Amino acid sequence: MAGTTLALAILALGACAPAEGDSAPSRPSDPGITPQVAGAARPASRPAPGRAWVIFGADTVLAEVARTPEERTQGLMYRQEVPDGTGMLFVFDDNEVRSFWMQNTYAALDIAFLDPAFTVVDIQQMEPLTTDPHQSTAPAMFALEVRKGWLAEHGIELGARAEVVFGLQ
Repeated sequence: MAGTTLALAILALGACAPAEGDSAPSRPSDPGITPQVAGAARPASRPAPGRAWVIFGADTVLAEVARTPEERTQGLMYRQEVPDGTGMLFVFDDNEVRSFWMQNTYAALDIAFLDPAFTVVDIQQMEPLTTDPHQSTAPAMFALEVRKGWLAEHGIELGARAEVVFGLQ
């Protein structure tokens, strides 16, 4: 009986915890400390596969990673909202001027274009359901989309440098 109760308690706790790597890490004051994932029993050293932590100082975005042409084309289309602290990181093979639009995208977004060193080279705001091109003003290898206003609210400006931790594939 005690074994059954313990097993049920463990199952119930496991069902309440987020999947490992699905939460953004808290940023410790000591950079040598491994970030903790909320609700996890042990520290997470990486986000889940297909995700990345995009870290600007004390602020972290848990981003879906769009690496393939199909993933980049789909982007955040058909999403009703992009919750705070989440977004999408578009990854390209080369560093060049990028262009994005908002066709079939229902949530207003900020886009930060980043160079190969993860330095923000351009920031734009994009309105939903438009086909106006949003072209980067400088070459970029990455683009981060988040809820409109999130970048300004967190003091992220041109020249800010992100740390990016990719989940293992």
